Amino acid sequence: MTELPCATDVEPRKERTGMGGQSVTLAIPEDVRVTIQETVERTGRDFSAVANEMLTEAAKMRRFPGIIFADGPTGRRARIEGTGIDVFEIIGGYRSVGECWEDLRPAFHWLSEPQLRTALAYAETYPEEIERHFGSDDVSAIEAVWAAHPETRPPWR
Repeated sequence: MTELPCATDVEPRKERTGMGGQSVTLAIPEDVRVTIQETVERTGRDFSAVANEMLTEAAKMRRFPGIIFADGPTGRRARIEGTGIDVFEIIGGYRSVGECWEDLRPAFHWLSEPQLRTALAYAETYPEEIERHFGSDDVSAIEAVWAAHPETRPPWR
């Protein structure tokens, strides 16, 4: 096992991290450490940042079964499992129908009621996370990726 400082409340010390969390010592299984290290090497981020992101996402997925996290053009985002639909997309649809549940259902007719309700509950719990997606220019981010990697541009674009 590897000891890992992270921003969770396991064995708190008085020392505070710059991320607003508490520094703790945490023993993690070797296979988890390897997974974190592989992500560090792939992304160039530091070990602590990757471990904290993974812990945070795991806690959110446990709190909201049916939510997963995936990489997007502007970073990690909450998604409805098995659909490819990000939570912020559902919230955008919800807003476009005046936050009317009866109008949201047909707009996402292929999703179940529990999937939609989970997305709404997630967004209500983590509004800052959702709002970041509305404040970002996803179209510009996608265009930048396509400019750097033309082979990824869909043929219809």
